[in-house]
Amino acid sequence: MDMSRKLITLFTAALVFSGASFASSSQEDYDAIAERIKPVGDVYLAGAEPEQEVASGPRDGATIYGTFCVACHGTGVSGAPKINDAADWSARIAQGKETMADHAINGFNAMPARGACMDCSDDEIIAAIDHMIADL
Repeated sequence: MDMSRKLITLFTAALVFSGASFASSSQEDYDAIAERIKPVGDVYLAGAEPEQEVASGPRDGATIYGTFCVACHGTGVSGAPKINDAADWSARIAQGKETMADHAINGFNAMPARGACMDCSDDEIIAAIDHMIADL
């Protein structure tokens, strides 16, 4: 009987002290935990997807450049002509705008097709080219 009394006392003490630790937790603790365990994505059944925000029109050349082109054309990676660098662009400009557009849209040498912007229209790609050579 003495052993059962010790177990009950031990269980009661554990319950009291664990309750005290829960009571001392703040809302910030709960928010931090909720942030760490939140889902990383959502699953939708076909036809039940939330509506996507639709762009109101084509993006301008500066937006396309800043999102997709700057990674290579900002520093000249793999021989990419740097933005507004006349020495880099002069030979390309001499080939004509049609050739530059064709290389940008279809890919050429190290440049992937559309500069890896698969949702860019031809007009957006051309606008990005115009942006890169605007100050020459």
